[in-house]
Amino acid sequence: MALRTLALSFLFVLTASGPAFAADGAPTNWIDLLWRTVTIVLVLGVIWKLAGQKILTFFADRRSGIERELHDLEERKEQARAKLAEVEKRIANLESERQAILADYAARGEALKAEIVAKAELSAAQITAQAKQTAQHEIDQAVAAMRAELAEQITNAAKDALAQKLSPKEHEKLIDSFLTKVVLQ
Repeated sequence: MALRTLALSFLFVLTASGPAFAADGAPTNWIDLLWRTVTIVLVLGVIWKLAGQKILTFFADRRSGIERELHDLEERKEQARAKLAEVEKRIANLESERQAILADYAARGEALKAEIVAKAELSAAQITAQAKQTAQHEIDQAVAAMRAELAEQITNAAKDALAQKLSPKEHEKLIDSFLTKVVLQ
């Protein structure tokens, strides 16, 4: 490989320097040309020997880096195409998704409404039953209070009527008969 590079360099120098010497009209000095060519070849050979492997490695690494970047860009391009297709598909299905979401929310709303109505009816039934129970309790208390008042009034009226009709002797006789009945029983 180095020999091929050396030969190519020699041909390049000869081809490039020949017209330069012939341009001034003087005859070409081939020995001088040969020494210059050998010098250039030696300089290029030394450069190649010292840095040739690094130059090759640099360009090989650069090439593989570019290939990796191209491969990564190709993958990103494919991913972008897939995402674009997905977004286009979602845009196309946007109306059906919107309808589905609206139907779902409408169904949830109806279910919530039915639940609220059922709870309200249950609460109303409980409140009605409690109100009836409270009203019945108040009625019972009012009747008991009226009975107690009526009994007291009847007792007072009977007491007054008896006090007017009975003499003190009849009164004592009535008490004795009552006590006799209580003791015997």
